[in-house]
Amino acid sequence: MDKKYQPFEERIVYQIYPLSFSDSNNDGIGDINGIIQKLDYLKDLGIGIIWLSPIYKSPLKDNGYDISDYYDINPLFGTMEDFDNLIKEAKKRDIYIVMDLVINHTSNEHPWFKEALSDPSSKYRKYYYFEKGKGKKRPPNNWTSTFSGGAWEKIENEDNMYYLHLFSKEQIDLNYHSEELIEEIEKILKFWLEKGVYGFRCDVINRIYKSSLKNGRFRLYEIGREHYINQDENYKILERLQNNVLKKYGAFLVGETFAINYEDGKKFKETGALDMFFEFDHAFSDQNKIVPVFKKKFKPKNLINPVLSWIEEIGWMANYLENHDQRRSVSRYGDEEHFYNLSAKALATFLLSLRGTPFIYQGEEIGMNDDKDMKYEDVNDVSAIGVTNYLMKLLHLSKEKAFKLVNETTNRDHARTPMQRNKDINAGFNNGTKPWLKINESYKKGINVEDEYKVEDSILNYYKKMIHFRNNDDVLKHGSFKRIKSNKNVAKFIREYEGNKYLVVINLSNKKIKDIREDKEILISNYENHSLNILNEYEAIIYKL
Repeated sequence: MDKKYQPFEERIVYQIYPLSFSDSNNDGIGDINGIIQKLDYLKDLGIGIIWLSPIYKSPLKDNGYDISDYYDINPLFGTMEDFDNLIKEAKKRDIYIVMDLVINHTSNEHPWFKEALSDPSSKYRKYYYFEKGKGKKRPPNNWTSTFSGGAWEKIENEDNMYYLHLFSKEQIDLNYHSEELIEEIEKILKFWLEKGVYGFRCDVINRIYKSSLKNGRFRLYEIGREHYINQDENYKILERLQNNVLKKYGAFLVGETFAINYEDGKKFKETGALDMFFEFDHAFSDQNKIVPVFKKKFKPKNLINPVLSWIEEIGWMANYLENHDQRRSVSRYGDEEHFYNLSAKALATFLLSLRGTPFIYQGEEIGMNDDKDMKYEDVNDVSAIGVTNYLMKLLHLSKEKAFKLVNETTNRDHARTPMQRNKDINAGFNNGTKPWLKINESYKKGINVEDEYKVEDSILNYYKKMIHFRNNDDVLKHGSFKRIKSNKNVAKFIREYEGNKYLVVINLSNKKIKDIREDKEILISNYENHSLNILNEYEAIIYKL
């Protein structure tokens, strides 16, 4: 009997950052109706699942990753009626909707936290971490925030009392030692699943359980992480959510699991805590892993090795090259100056030929790039602002020099600039109102949907071809994976399914490389003409063996 595959094992996921995708009412902010208007575009592209970054009610201190009401839509994006219509219209086009599940923390404007803050006897105190400081001026421990600075905020009207926030001070960590809290989370999941949501992408999901509040070992980044990353109870909580709720709806969970190793990853898979997860080793291929704000020269092997090794170890991965927290892939891993189109197409071939579920981020399919002209005054990213100010203080740098370091490495706004649709005002994002974030001027140079549709060999049309190929091919969707030893700049592997075998060869460098030429049928390539025994710069080929 043929195996019955889950939708996430068959389809390609497209991540939408709603603030920046499409502004239907011309208020400067993307919205749900804007997404509905572009569903036909996504269907034509070949997308089968949409992952929405948060659209819940939020004060937007971290662009929606600070939720103030899990049961309602942020009015900036529309209404619950609009969301229900999105589900309905997506279903007409055979597209599933995945929500972003942010349950490590809530906004400081969430009713739970507001009551916990105003009434120390409230049951909601147990939903968060409220702790007495050490002495009169020291926080409960030495933990530091991912967004720089300390992880504890002192409460003004209480004697020596603090609350924990591993991110901004407006994002208050939830306490999963509370049984009542876990029951609340189960209710939230059921609410959205009843509406027809297919599953959830889980934000920072491998750090929701704090096993201890002891001091952390000294490190330059995230002091205290050994007490909250990949703790045993973390797996048990997710297993419970799976068994009590998700499996009953046929839903799935994909996790953002920063700072994870193979052993941790295998636990998430073996316990069934997550259906798949994102690794971040390859995201440091051009950054210092200990201090990410320091850039290092990109080498293709630092992208290829971790991506392929994770697949070898785990089998099925959530594969991606960029997202709302990462800079644009063509700017990081490609060659914008000499091989813009070819390098973007090589990266597309790499992503879409791997074993696992491919995740494409909005604009990736047209080769959107980093905005190198962005200035500190243009930035909205709370992390980029915080780290810039921290570097100014720590290293005594000017604002310009500190921001230059951030802008070249960890500024998340590169990925958040509005989607570029044409050469009209504001790149076609809306009808002229100033967008919430500066537009990348590259839309004027043809990096936009409308212009690329017209050019046969554009990045967009290559993505369409590659997506169509994968969607209709069982070898790429379900085949086994075997890495082949090759040049350090070349990703080379075999995909095989029921006797059909493909060889994938991708040069991810701007240099020609000697490679044995296969006298086999070429199924897809980003080059029309091929050299004998030579891989051209950023050449990608899929052979049928």
